[in-house]
Amino acid sequence: MSLSERLNEDMKLAMKSQAKFKLSVIRMVRAAIKNIEIDQRKSLDDQEVLDVLSREIKQRRDSLQEFEKAGREDLAETVKAEIDILIEYLPQQLTEEEVKAIVQQTIQEVGASSKADMGKVMGALMPKVKGRADGKIVNQAVQQLLV
Repeated sequence: MSLSERLNEDMKLAMKSQAKFKLSVIRMVRAAIKNIEIDQRKSLDDQEVLDVLSREIKQRRDSLQEFEKAGREDLAETVKAEIDILIEYLPQQLTEEEVKAIVQQTIQEVGASSKADMGKVMGALMPKVKGRADGKIVNQAVQQLLV
């Protein structure tokens, strides 16, 4: 079952079970996917849907930080719940140790030796961890391992 089909099925289940919050989150994501499909005039494959999901999660994490800074716990709780629902559709996330192992391997592959090579490392690394690790965690791991 493709990711789009899974979203459709989960939306139907949310409608039947009267899970209004989950239904609204799934509808928001489906609307974002549909807008991109209309713009590109083609159906999105699973990787492209995964990109949309990742972008939506990133936007919500950014909002979460702002709400927490402003002391708006009511809005922060809502955004956390949205993130929890969206994360269900991502592949299994890598642990910090797994990320560091992949970063170390990539550093050796590209022959990086200093922070000046960070762009080269990140360029080779991000396709390997796409959708399976947060970019901030990957960036921090690269910075730690490049001296």
